[in-house]
Amino acid sequence: MRYDASMLRRHVMPLLGLCALTALSGCARRTLVITSEPDGALVWLNDREIGRTPVEVEFYDYGTYDVRLERDGFEPIMTSGHADAPWYDVPGPDLIFEANPNGRVTRTWHYVLEPEQNDPAALLDRANAMRRSANEEAPTSTVDAADTP
Repeated sequence: MRYDASMLRRHVMPLLGLCALTALSGCARRTLVITSEPDGALVWLNDREIGRTPVEVEFYDYGTYDVRLERDGFEPIMTSGHADAPWYDVPGPDLIFEANPNGRVTRTWHYVLEPEQNDPAALLDRANAMRRSANEEAPTSTVDAADTP
């Protein structure tokens, strides 16, 4: 097979151009924005401290993340957040999106912190109520005389 200039122009040059565009293009950004009410809660994402709300952090994988928020005077929150993949995150369209320097996926999670419950009398009342409900729901066991050794 003989290579000539027209074949080079027709096949190799477009391929080189595509490679150059891919190399020069940016990469899409995936960002989590975590906010809270009130602001200023310390946030851990998968047991890694990332800052105080409102906070923005890049992520690389879609899926479920462990989230913990703490702020003085408020009950801590330990929950999970889910970063859903967009519809185009399938082979083919995702390549085009990932090569786009302006591509951006943002997921926002908002949490509301409850005031801390430090009243000793209220704590004692809740404990007594739990004890009463546990005693009411506790199954009574009977021992059959034939079952004893």
